[in-house]
Amino acid sequence: MGSTGPSSDIHRFPMQPLNRFQGVSASIKRPREVAHFSYDDSHTYRDDGSSISYYCPPQLGADLKEGFDTFRHYEETEDPHLDSLLQALMTQEKKRGGTREKADFVTWRGMMTKIMTAPFDMFAEFSMFATMYEGTIYIEEDFPARHADRQAQANRPPPRYQDPRQQSHQMMTYWGYKFETLALLPTPPAETPQEVIQNRIRERVSNHAQHCSIISTSFGPHTLLLGGEVDGLSGPKPPPSSNQPIPWVELKTSEELPPNPANRDVLKFERKLLKFWAQSFLLGVPKIIVGWRSKVGILKGVQEFETGKIPGMVRRGTGCWDGNVCINFAAAFLGYLRDTVKGGGLYRVTLRKKSGAVEVQRVGEGTGDIVSRDFLSWREEAQKKASDEREA
Repeated sequence: MGSTGPSSDIHRFPMQPLNRFQGVSASIKRPREVAHFSYDDSHTYRDDGSSISYYCPPQLGADLKEGFDTFRHYEETEDPHLDSLLQALMTQEKKRGGTREKADFVTWRGMMTKIMTAPFDMFAEFSMFATMYEGTIYIEEDFPARHADRQAQANRPPPRYQDPRQQSHQMMTYWGYKFETLALLPTPPAETPQEVIQNRIRERVSNHAQHCSIISTSFGPHTLLLGGEVDGLSGPKPPPSSNQPIPWVELKTSEELPPNPANRDVLKFERKLLKFWAQSFLLGVPKIIVGWRSKVGILKGVQEFETGKIPGMVRRGTGCWDGNVCINFAAAFLGYLRDTVKGGGLYRVTLRKKSGAVEVQRVGEGTGDIVSRDFLSWREEAQKKASDEREA
């Protein structure tokens, strides 16, 4: 992560008491797409919409375990930093003759999801790196820590006794990708031959191809540029000039609720809805489609949830989380980060499980490769060009 100097003081942002974040939520600007990019079938970056998929209801009764042995699973082995996100922003800025896409924060949607859900996630923990460049704070995942956790999980011996119906973590992860394959098409349904739609059940599952949307939004006074993967469209994508919301859908799987669910069953699902909601809310995805599955992975049903209505549904249900608190906590924490991450240097942002506070500590010099060399060169070049034009 670049050269490290002596570690500095640890700054702590306490999460409790949560009631200080209650009440009306901080003002939120509706997410607006400013750039996008795709990864193709070999997970190569493409500056286009070639990997956009389209939702088409899946065949019920499908076995989500099917095809597990031939799954083409892509997993990062090297630190991706913010490279793809910055590449897309750089391309967009070049198209606009060097006009910058300004923001107080730039990061992946996944980092903001972790921050936003932390107040109500009993097992929340994260480690990130942050740096300031030209007045903007760039935040990325602590990839070495995640990689080490993944290795430790892979090497962990199985429990002595396990319910025969209990599936492995790898299998349950696969179910989500299988559901996406069953529910998505590479072309709009009306333009897709019927045999292609019916053949999805036999299609090889792969997570190499992805489409990512980069949006501009704000939490209170803080402006953000967030990048994240989007699963598919439920209708035509409106032109950028229309300022209409994009009809993205987020696909999720969850164990079906029993016919007369007990409170604990509803509580378990509504806790799950916290992450579902936050992920979609942050990118402006209006609809979440849940594939209900049996314990052994048979697709039993499909249900649509409007992202904007989920917090109210939970408030009227178990009340296990509060969307306004999540938004206000995130806005307050971003303000704290702006006051703490100043000038140059690399900072680690950490929440340890059940610690009750997010810690921010300066751990090195420079930007720690968070901001790519290509992006730094582009910004310096654009700045020099603007300066030369002013002097001319």
